[in-house]
Amino acid sequence: MSSNGILDKVAVVGMGCTSFGELWGASTDDLLVDAVTQALGGRDADLVDAYWLGTVGSGQSGLTLSRPLGLDYRPVTRVENFCATGSEAFRNACYAVASGAYDRVIAVGVEKLKDSGYSGLLRTEPPGDGTAPELSLTAPAAFSLLDPAYTGKHGVAPEQMRAAMTHVAWKNHRNGARNPKAQYRSEVSREKIEAAPKVAGRLGVYDCSGVSDGAAAALIVRAEEAKDYVDNPLYVKALSLVAGPMRGAFDPAYDFTTFPEVVRSAKDAYRQAGIEDPRTAISFAEVHDCFTPTEIVLMEDLGFAEEGQAWKDVLAGEFDAEGRLPVNIDGGLKSFGHPVGASGLRMLYEAWLQLRGEAGDRQLPDPRTALTHNLGGRPGGCVSFVSVVGRELGVCG
Repeated sequence: MSSNGILDKVAVVGMGCTSFGELWGASTDDLLVDAVTQALGGRDADLVDAYWLGTVGSGQSGLTLSRPLGLDYRPVTRVENFCATGSEAFRNACYAVASGAYDRVIAVGVEKLKDSGYSGLLRTEPPGDGTAPELSLTAPAAFSLLDPAYTGKHGVAPEQMRAAMTHVAWKNHRNGARNPKAQYRSEVSREKIEAAPKVAGRLGVYDCSGVSDGAAAALIVRAEEAKDYVDNPLYVKALSLVAGPMRGAFDPAYDFTTFPEVVRSAKDAYRQAGIEDPRTAISFAEVHDCFTPTEIVLMEDLGFAEEGQAWKDVLAGEFDAEGRLPVNIDGGLKSFGHPVGASGLRMLYEAWLQLRGEAGDRQLPDPRTALTHNLGGRPGGCVSFVSVVGRELGVCG
């Protein structure tokens, strides 16, 4: 795979994020206006040349954004890429500025899941030829397969894997309890996590991400002009998106212990950013913890842990807020919530706060680089997005 990257060609100079949760009193329009207004930071909306809107099921076309914002005939592009939809909006917006097509753009993601009355994603499967049987499974059922596959391949006792999964949930709820915008803002004991009703396989209620409403947005400009807008911008180091061939369900070589798409996108992002060892180059990461075993597998796919060792690193606290590489310091999908079209930009919002020293009670000491990761689809067939951003110009290695 070959990509040239746009290292330090664009920068984020403003961000906004609504609270995530069961926002019965706020419409899609309200959420979009709130997030974009925050991202503008008091600036006139007329300075924005173009917009990219990410949503899976809360609107069609650019009119979803232009109407509530009252835009004056500006280009608005609506994108969708499963759970990586918000990241897709950000990626396309960044490329537009890097290409020179526009000077100032906004990427925004939004989703209203709760109003559907259905606890899950707002989508239906398109007609197919029957060769993708994993799509007939619910998301919890599909991701629950990671647990027995991982324990079987790496010789991990089921109770040890269960303890690691519990630790991921405990950690992310602990982090989310320190985040005023998170959907779930209370710590949850290990005992309560393990005693929760089962959803699929060994996944209990607390092993699954929240279903929520929310929106997030980013204002993007050329890097050389970033300090005309703000003293401490975020410089984009790498953007990588890959889509897999979706052969996992009938490929005997696929063993449900890895996401090949994540491995590919991570390697590409690290090459773009000049990163040789992500365990030392990345200050913290926001990853797609849709289910607790997913986060464990991602630690290996992203190069944060050796193969078969992530469960040990999790239990040792390596990815806790005080660990060597904090993961999901804002609570992640697990605690912050997962309004599909907004999640990728929500991850970037935490990078914005942390790298500017504005994260409050969960502020990390002197972070310099951040990684965000989105996963859309299922084990065996998905899209994967990885970004790297930093507070200073230059490669991250």
